[in-house]
Parts: sequence; structure tokens; C-alpha cells
Amino acid sequence: MTEDLASEENGEDVTPYPPAPWRMHGSLWLSVFSLRRDIDERHPAGRYGLALVSYEEPSPLTYGELLLARTTKNAAGKGAVTITDIWVDSPASMAGGRELWAIPKQLCDFDRESTFKGPVTSTDWTATVERRPIVEAHFTDLSRAAPRMPFKGLVEQPGIPEHPETADVVMRGSAKALPCRARWTFAADGPLGFMRDARQLGSFRMAGFRLHFE
Repeated sequence: MTEDLASEENGEDVTPYPPAPWRMHGSLWLSVFSLRRDIDERHPAGRYGLALVSYEEPSPLTYGELLLARTTKNAAGKGAVTITDIWVDSPASMAGGRELWAIPKQLCDFDRESTFKGPVTSTDWTATVERRPIVEAHFTDLSRAAPRMPFKGLVEQPGIPEHPETADVVMRGSAKALPCRARWTFAADGPLGFMRDARQLGSFRMAGFRLHFE
């Protein structure tokens, strides 16, 4: 544990996490969906991105992640996303995400298995909370053979108890990205069950990304 990771605050034990910015490495599998009806205040009709992410060495934290984000505009009128639902399998990532950037991370468990045949990668994911399924997903892609390209994105997060103010986050980095085939299965009684009615528009994988999150 480095001295940059706090272990107590005001005499109370807290979960330690790295200070911002986080410089992350890994792979991401993402599908874009159209949600054609309002579900609730957090999930209005619109366009959403649903992603599974594997953060790997030399990231300051290594963990799995499942997130749902909707497209929006920030206070300056620029295109951004707001993460509405997100799960990780790292208590440190959960604490850091909530306290640094108002990202409402919760804990879950992941299983992931990848197989390789030439340039083709096939990956199966499952995400569960207390052994109850959230999603299962299967991906096939050629992204390891893609050229590395830069990317940049904006995240705007409404305040939560751990971070009451709105958080504006910049993501920038590079990755080997190509379209992929994706098949998602949502547990009907799970927290993303409403996505069963959403229309899947397209999918891609970012292999070997390098991400600066601040």
C-alpha cells in the first residue's frame, strides 16, 4: 500500500483507493442500444451504451466492470454520457469512483473466459450479484489486429451522497478498436431487466486500451 492510499479518515476506517487521475489499461466490450420508452427518472428513453470492461496491469487497480450510460449534454452543451448503473468487483474501485467522481458503483461478481483462433477473439462474460444474474454476454472480434487510435469522451455525473456536487470527468486515451459481434442476455428480474426491450444498434471492442481518467 503506497502512502497515497488513505486508510483512515477522521478516525474512521475507509477503503483505500488511488488518487486521481487514474491511468488505466485493459479491454472494453461495448454495445449501443436504443431504449424506446421511459423506464424511470434515471432511465428516460434514448440512446445508451452498455459495456463490460477488464482493467488490467499496469493499472493502479485491476478489476472487472459492467456499466450502463446514457447520452446527454454537459453544462457547456457538449456531448457527454452519464453513467446510470455500474458494478465492479473491487471495493477500492467502488469507493474511489463514488468519492472522486460521483460514479454510483456497486459490487458484483464476474466470470470471464476468452479463447483465440488466429486473429479472432471470442469472449464470454457473466455478472452476478449474490449469485443472482444481471447479464450474460458473448463477443467475437478482431480488435487485436486493429491499428491503435486515440479517443476522448466527457462524463457528467449528478451528485450522490459521497460526492454531492456534479462531477465533470474527461476520459482520453488510445485503443485498438473494431466493430464486433455481441449477444447480450438480461435477467428478467435483474436490475437491467428493462434492457430486454431495448434495440441493439451496434457493438465494438477496444483491445489494449490506455485510458487517462480525471
